[in-house]
Amino acid sequence: MSMLKRFIRDESGATAIEYGMIAAAMATVILGLWASFGPAVARLYNDVAGAI
Repeated sequence: MSMLKRFIRDESGATAIEYGMIAAAMATVILGLWASFGPAVARLYNDVAGAI
C-alpha cells in the first residue's frame, strides 16, 4: 500500500510530459505562422532574387 502512495505522489515524469506539451504547442504555432506567412515570404525572396 505504501508503494502505491509513493507512486501516486511521485511527479518526476510530469515534467517531461509538460515539456512535451510545450514543444507540441510551439510546433503548432510555428506551423500556423508558416502557413500564413510562407507564401508572402517566398514572394519577397523571389522579388529580391529577380531584382538582383
